[in-house]
Amino acid sequence: MTTGTATRYLYLARHGEATADESGLTETGRRQAVLLGERLRGVPLAAVHHGPLPRAEQTARLVGEQLDGVPLHRSEPAGDYVPYLPQAAELPQEIAESTLRRLAEFPAAEREGGPALVREAMARFTGPVPGDEPRHELVVTHNFLVAWLVRDALDAPPWRWIGLNHGNTALTLIRYAPGRPPTLVFQNDARHLPKDPAQTT
Repeated sequence: MTTGTATRYLYLARHGEATADESGLTETGRRQAVLLGERLRGVPLAAVHHGPLPRAEQTARLVGEQLDGVPLHRSEPAGDYVPYLPQAAELPQEIAESTLRRLAEFPAAEREGGPALVREAMARFTGPVPGDEPRHELVVTHNFLVAWLVRDALDAPPWRWIGLNHGNTALTLIRYAPGRPPTLVFQNDARHLPKDPAQTT
């Protein structure tokens, strides 16, 4: 985590709705990304970071097209991976077996590389920033990283990222102020999206 003297405002968004093969966004997903970008026009973003997979990269590009000169940065730690694999003893007994079985179904690379990537994400994206001016940044990523960062902000047990679900292009904001614990300002906020999903097409 960065040691700094100014507040960081970290905006987190899951990518837009993906195609069945996850090779990109559906038409609905593209519209979701545009609406997210329109919502963020009034935010003084210094950068948009995004994961390397097409659904995150396309979302970030469409968001960026709605903003004025905000740079986009591809970031491996903003990718899709399992941030933490709990032991059975950490989990509530009634969900331990099913949870571990489900996590075992993820590709080995996502499970084995996840802890190192999430440590890098924590170092890169969380904590106060150097200088005198607050910094606003957006990370376009995947559900698991959003869940991990929300869990961390709430100082919940490491396994508790499991079960925190976020909608496509829903927005979460965490504030990192010097000398204070992180503040979850809002989570999974989709007010920029129409209530009827058909209206995004």
